[in-house]
Amino acid sequence: MAETDLDALETAAATAAEEEQLDEENRLKPEFVRSVHEALEDKDDGRAYELVEPLHPADIADLFELLERDDRRALATAITDLMTGDVIAELNDYVREDMVEALPAAAVAEIAEQLDTDDAVQLIEDLDHEDQQAILAEMEPEDRAAIESALAYPEETAGRLMQRELVAVPEHLTVGDVIDFMREHDELPTEFWEIFIVDHKHHPIGTCALSWILRAPRHIQLADVMKRDQTLIPVTMDQEEVALRFQKYALISAAVVDENGRLVGQLTVDDIVHIISEEAGEDALLLSGAGEGDINEPIRDAYASRVRWLVANLLTASVSATIIYLFGGAIEQLVVLAALSPVVASIGGNAGTQTMAVSVRALAMNQLTRSNTRRILWREIRVALANGATIALLIGLAVALIFFSWLGAAVAIKLGVVIALAMVINILTAGFAGVAVPVMLDRLDQDPAVASSVFVTMITDSMGFLVFLSLAVASGLVG
Repeated sequence: MAETDLDALETAAATAAEEEQLDEENRLKPEFVRSVHEALEDKDDGRAYELVEPLHPADIADLFELLERDDRRALATAITDLMTGDVIAELNDYVREDMVEALPAAAVAEIAEQLDTDDAVQLIEDLDHEDQQAILAEMEPEDRAAIESALAYPEETAGRLMQRELVAVPEHLTVGDVIDFMREHDELPTEFWEIFIVDHKHHPIGTCALSWILRAPRHIQLADVMKRDQTLIPVTMDQEEVALRFQKYALISAAVVDENGRLVGQLTVDDIVHIISEEAGEDALLLSGAGEGDINEPIRDAYASRVRWLVANLLTASVSATIIYLFGGAIEQLVVLAALSPVVASIGGNAGTQTMAVSVRALAMNQLTRSNTRRILWREIRVALANGATIALLIGLAVALIFFSWLGAAVAIKLGVVIALAMVINILTAGFAGVAVPVMLDRLDQDPAVASSVFVTMITDSMGFLVFLSLAVASGLVG
């Protein structure tokens, strides 16, 4: 090939690379999203398709989340053949539901058949029963049966999450038999890491990593290379417990068994990573009382999930207000008490929130159990005592110095001692409540992430006001 031809090819490749980089930089920028919106507004489906076609499936999913609800449905209709399983799998739950409702049942069924069973179930599980049946009616009998079987299990259990697509073989085969079997059968999953070994009743008795099979001689029996020690997941196990097992035992995949111990599916680590992220975010939002906290959540649902906790906070705040009212006479005699009371309550509340967050996480990770509750409680009380002593020393000295010239030496020192003692007591109370409240809720089979913050805040606020004002009266600061 001539040198000029090589130069031309290199120039063309460089230009293409620059254009691709430029396209990458401009993807999903406000100007691009606006162009898609204008095309949809003008009902120019061809133009919308042309704009979206070059995008990666994950970028298409992000584009849907950036558009208004009406635009999402219009775009789904305009690019129906681009709505692959990869796009649907990347969509936010609320956005996915909108998309599925906008597409005809046949189109949704076609997408579902492209997906692994767990993703297909996620696609249609939140739809109305009538919509589910319409989609299932359009599917192949085998795919329909798998999805109906998954929907029969409770939400957020292994049965809902598992993939039915797996490779299982009897233990009497040789390594060569397994290799030949995998080469001859096109219907096997496209991606897998382990082969499950089963007995004549289809009970899993071991696993064999693909790397072991590839490295072993063909004549070796599977029974000689398989790993008999395995972690089995019951179909009814909650997804949080499943995630804990994957983390604890460093699993890549695990067999899911029914109530009779028969192999019915598998869970893989990519599904578990999603669960861990989802559960961690969910607990953080529940602790704040923000519900699901999804920006795509309908306004009515967001209102309903948040307002009930605001009402609960209103009721618990009334406890603190009542305490302040009861000590109204003391506050009138020494107004500075009104200024310092919220400081004691606020610091106690922050200390309680810290301990509560640690406790809720420990419960979720199965690190805080009946066997070590007393030890953890004693640990947090000691941490609270150290924190309380430090903060008490700082605020006691600060109050005494600030009010020394205003109230006089004796009163200022007494006030510093009172607020220091109140701070220690309230932070100790916060440490105890931060562990006790989540544990109590957990023992009552309630989610500690949901209601802990309301009760812990009520305890630390009311105790802060009560202890500080009571000590002020008992010390003789006020009559």
